Amino acid sequence: MTMLHFKNFALLEPGFGELRRGYELVVEGDTIRELSDKPLKPAKADVIDCGGRTLMPGLIDSHVHVFLSEVYIRAMESMPLTLMTARAVRLMKGMLDRGFTSVRDTGGADWGIKEAVEKGDVAGPRLFIAGAAIGPTGGHSDPRRRTDFGARCHCCNAMAYTMNVSDGVSSVRKSVREQMRLGADHIKIMMSGGVASPYDPLDSMQFSVDEVKAAVEEAKAFGRYVCAHAYTPEAITRAAQCGVRAIEHGNLIDDASAKLMAENNMFLTANLVAYYAMKERAAEFGMTGDMLAKNDLVIDGGLRSLEICKRAGVPVAFGSDLLGQLQVEQSREFLLRREVLSPLEIIRSATTVGAQILRMEGKLGTVQTGAFADLILVDGDPLKDLALFQEQGKHLAAIMKGGAFHKNTLH
Repeated sequence: MTMLHFKNFALLEPGFGELRRGYELVVEGDTIRELSDKPLKPAKADVIDCGGRTLMPGLIDSHVHVFLSEVYIRAMESMPLTLMTARAVRLMKGMLDRGFTSVRDTGGADWGIKEAVEKGDVAGPRLFIAGAAIGPTGGHSDPRRRTDFGARCHCCNAMAYTMNVSDGVSSVRKSVREQMRLGADHIKIMMSGGVASPYDPLDSMQFSVDEVKAAVEEAKAFGRYVCAHAYTPEAITRAAQCGVRAIEHGNLIDDASAKLMAENNMFLTANLVAYYAMKERAAEFGMTGDMLAKNDLVIDGGLRSLEICKRAGVPVAFGSDLLGQLQVEQSREFLLRREVLSPLEIIRSATTVGAQILRMEGKLGTVQTGAFADLILVDGDPLKDLALFQEQGKHLAAIMKGGAFHKNTLH
């Protein structure tokens, strides 16, 4: 088993809250075998001289869609699954190139693409999948044309493959069970309107109390959890009261719903960059004026939601939620959050909090003995300059996932 001995680096362990020098690290196989502030002398280890750069955990994006390769989702209606998958391979490599060694896919990615990454058939971050996102007829997971009343074929329609429409408690139960049978790590449900869906108002309430409770009950019975797409305080409150563990977006959250989330030990995954990128560029990729009008309703709430959650003590994870051609802007999220959060808080959202949502504390998002050897080496100090995460990984001298280098410029 390969053993690597890292020397001459500044350690950015998110739990420390500061850069520390004088540490050495030994990786054996896919795991960090030892981290010490004293010299290590492992037998038969290859020495990696880090040249004084910053060594830190690989990044975690807690809200991505690797299968949604079009900004205007309906363009996927005529896309075969082979093309959807080929595009996902390219998009996932881009994420890994930017230092994201783990991502939580919140609707679309299946066990097949996850297995392909785990077996090394394609390059990509660790995938934690929801399978198809589940929502009611006419809701955020129902992008059908108004003239489409028929059943949607999943075998040759990428749009249909990534989304599920369920109505009523029994239908929701079956859909949740089906996603878990297919290998889902978590269940994604729709509880309010969305930007990228054509006909649902943002403040629409989607899924009844009984439907949400059924989804939560089934997920818990399988050892999984439910995350919910929700913008408004009303939708967030219903989710909290029904046992949902994590809220996606939450741009219109208020103090009362944030307090309820904190009381229920819930998480929020914010994704400011999606709204800015859509406002700037989505029209050129086919997104309609109605959708962009909904985007304008929530874009200003992004930074405010971070402030509200910080006051209430709700952990907020790093998310991007970018569709298709806009996914290259993933790392811009670091810069947008600077207006209300410190660099350390932002880095913890993409490491510590992400690991908590994934239920992988101590294994991901940290540099400590026993953790997976998911590491990035940065040309500088990210605590002083978050721009080091920009330019598609240009400032990352090395990227390691599971003890194997995806990128290594140290030779």
